[in-house]
Amino acid sequence: MEAALKILLSDDHPLYREGVKPLLHKLDESVILYEAHDYPSAFELARAHPDIDLALMDLCMPGMPGLDGIRAFRDTFPLIALIVLSAAEEPQDIQLVLNAGALGYITKSSSSEVMLNAIRLVLAGGVYIPSVTLAERQVYTPPLSHDGPALTHRQMDVLRELVLGKSNRQIAETLDVTEGTVKIHLAAIFRVLQVNNRTEALLAAQRMGIR
Repeated sequence: MEAALKILLSDDHPLYREGVKPLLHKLDESVILYEAHDYPSAFELARAHPDIDLALMDLCMPGMPGLDGIRAFRDTFPLIALIVLSAAEEPQDIQLVLNAGALGYITKSSSSEVMLNAIRLVLAGGVYIPSVTLAERQVYTPPLSHDGPALTHRQMDVLRELVLGKSNRQIAETLDVTEGTVKIHLAAIFRVLQVNNRTEALLAAQRMGIR
């Protein structure tokens, strides 16, 4: 039996959380929701439930400056797909959040359909960028380190398995994670390496000396 989808919903406004919860059950009737009201409680829940699939996180919550909170969450829980929720709609703000490591940015003025489609896209391994950002032609470019692509240790593990010719299922079994998690890592790897598919990622890995 397939494991239930687990989502961490973090927002300091209880009424907003109550409004979003019924929508999330449309993704999966058996979805398991964990609720946080600030950054400290979000971190606490993520530590207690490391198998969470997705975090929906309000940008401006108590406990930590927004961008610092997003960066810290991504660094601490790299296996959890992160989508930021925010009332801010300025393209430059959205760009900063994506650069901080979020896999999506959903404005709170978005329709229910847009939110569901954005979540499905991220869970499938994609990145959701609001149309307002695309309209401004601000393309998300992942930061690179001076020594080469800034891949996390786990992303490097996935890339090494990819080089060995393994499928997503085989990689998931080897690393003891779900196939969905592998897809999330591959999407992040493609972004960092600035490639579009597995073949291009393999070529990039070879240039990096990964065999």
